[in-house]
Amino acid sequence: QAQLREAGGGLVQAGGSLRLSCVASGPPLSNYAMAWFRQAPGKEREFVAYVDWGFITRYADSVKGRFTISRENAKETVYLQMNSLKFEDTAVYFCAGDPKVRGYYYDKNAYNYWGQGTQVTVSS
Repeated sequence: QAQLREAGGGLVQAGGSLRLSCVASGPPLSNYAMAWFRQAPGKEREFVAYVDWGFITRYADSVKGRFTISRENAKETVYLQMNSLKFEDTAVYFCAGDPKVRGYYYDKNAYNYWGQGTQVTVSS
């Protein structure tokens, strides 16, 4: 079973940038489609970005053009580059993975493996 661990969160001013990383251990990362989700206080966990086994990417409308998801299978790592951050991007960010993604890529229930999350706080 895969274990996922996020890093790179922190406090940043609006307009700034952060890069999150998610390191996988266990089965090879290349076996998994990967995604980033986020959860703000009092809100549901929501989809942010997705990258499949063939490096095809998808984004939530709210982050399109500002965030970039990428993967380096040789390093067992998935990244989320976040630029032009806004106050409303403040949340705990989670990486998720699954070898099959049974369901829609933007549905959190399609993923069986999750990291513990990393806090991103954007000050206005």
